[in-house]
Amino acid sequence: MTDKRFPRYVVFGEALTDMIRQDDGTWHAHPGGSCWNVARVGARLGLHTGYAGAVSNDVFGDEIAAAGAQAGLDERFLQRVDAPPFIAMVTSRHPPRYVFLGENSADLHFQPGRMPDGWLDAADVIHLGSLSLARQPLAQRLVEQAVLAHRAGRRIAFDPNFRDAMRDPAYRPAFQLVASIARYIKVSDEDLAGLFPGCSPDAALAGLRALAPGAEILLTRGADGLCLISGEGVLEAPARRVQVADTVGCGDASMAGWISGMLLHPDMPAPRQLARIAAVAAVAAMHAGPYAPTAQEADALLG
Repeated sequence: MTDKRFPRYVVFGEALTDMIRQDDGTWHAHPGGSCWNVARVGARLGLHTGYAGAVSNDVFGDEIAAAGAQAGLDERFLQRVDAPPFIAMVTSRHPPRYVFLGENSADLHFQPGRMPDGWLDAADVIHLGSLSLARQPLAQRLVEQAVLAHRAGRRIAFDPNFRDAMRDPAYRPAFQLVASIARYIKVSDEDLAGLFPGCSPDAALAGLRALAPGAEILLTRGADGLCLISGEGVLEAPARRVQVADTVGCGDASMAGWISGMLLHPDMPAPRQLARIAAVAAVAAMHAGPYAPTAQEADALLG
């Protein structure tokens, strides 16, 4: 019998520790990683969410596990392994610059076979993307999980979250395959520039739509707002005007805000859904670091 207590939203991909250089030359450690942060925001917004990834059996992994549990993530999906932590050395935040330390790190040791029995029967949306699809052997395992979930009738959500590692030609097949089966794709204007180098913004967007003709695409443009592109046309929403402390977590917040809105509020009109996504991103921008907004905070800003 299927355990209905399993999450409706399962996020696959990397968790890591951000080592952020401070102005005084010291370094501060914070749990992070795009996929993990998407999952954390989903949970904080009230959606039953599981983060399916592997972290190290040390203080870095402990901090990620504790932060996930505090946010309300389903702890049955997190794997702990005896491998080094995945570290991102953040040498600059404005603009963001990273150096990744991840040779044979814990994230690469994620094993889909250790997932709880029956999880797929309960899931509505499966998310993947970011660095995890550019890191083998993890990428191949996640692509296989996405294909299996798609064949089982589950909806696939994809956030490429472009990074320099994705310039490697070996990344392209994973990107194209996942895009082709995705129902929901979130990209920023910067993602499009990286994924389709040399193309104009319109040509890059057309290229993505050609790869994913059946997908809804959420395009985020920072202070210029966001738009939702689907078979029904294009819907736009302005960015919320707030005091911006940091934009590092806005993309992840937008992704989780989008999926949580669809699953928790399926009857909400599309313009209101898009405005809610903008509100979730704005709350994240009001805090330093990759802040995970709550539904109450987003609703208060939305009005």
